[in-house]
Amino acid sequence: MASLDSLVSFFLSTLFVTIVSSQTQCRNLESIISFGDSITDTGNLVGLSDRNHLPVTAFLPYGETFFHHPTGRSCNGRIIIDFIAEFLGLPHVPPFYGSKNGNFEKGVNFAVAGATALETSILEKRGIYYPHSNISLGIQLKTFKESLPNLCGSPTDCRDMIGNAFIIMGEIGGNDFNFAFFVNKTSEVKELVPLVITKISSAIVVNILDQRVPRTSNFFKKLLCFLFCFCVLVLNVESRSWSIWEEEHS
Repeated sequence: MASLDSLVSFFLSTLFVTIVSSQTQCRNLESIISFGDSITDTGNLVGLSDRNHLPVTAFLPYGETFFHHPTGRSCNGRIIIDFIAEFLGLPHVPPFYGSKNGNFEKGVNFAVAGATALETSILEKRGIYYPHSNISLGIQLKTFKESLPNLCGSPTDCRDMIGNAFIIMGEIGGNDFNFAFFVNKTSEVKELVPLVITKISSAIVVNILDQRVPRTSNFFKKLLCFLFCFCVLVLNVESRSWSIWEEEHS
């Protein structure tokens, strides 16, 4: 039977081979489109917050080492998406929320610190509540779709834009489990696993690939960055999705 170690090894080796073999092609990417949580948020939570109740990321020491001022990043300097942009020769990706007259030609970021993969209603049905507002992955994707006319104009232009973009889907999903643990809903964590996996998978296949990019495109070679959460909390979970993966790879 396949183990967690073999799955991780398979994922990392595949990602490494893909990146090494695609470095030249990566240099030709024209923009970055990002979805996720605090790992990739470049200022969206601050942009969505009340001016009188800003998150801690709006204040020093956040941002002090590189930008020399707070940017809304959950870091004192750059985060992963900044290094990806620099590697691709693109500017740092601006946050979508709260931006006035923002220039999104070279990239746009919908990731929000504290975001979950699942909708708030799904978590609340299981008694999982959290005090701050949340922009789930579904809401980020909905905002992305609604903003397409302003980002790229015609359907043909939008296909070209997405087909030539480096799309970062995550990290996302970790907060679904974090919030459950915070309110001692440990028994609900197991049933959340397949829901989170399905949500992220459908976001990639249905919302990004099927609707906007022709299947004959070279899209998968450009969709290199899946920053899925390798949780510090090791769970002994035997979800249906995991069992299916084991059967297919045993």
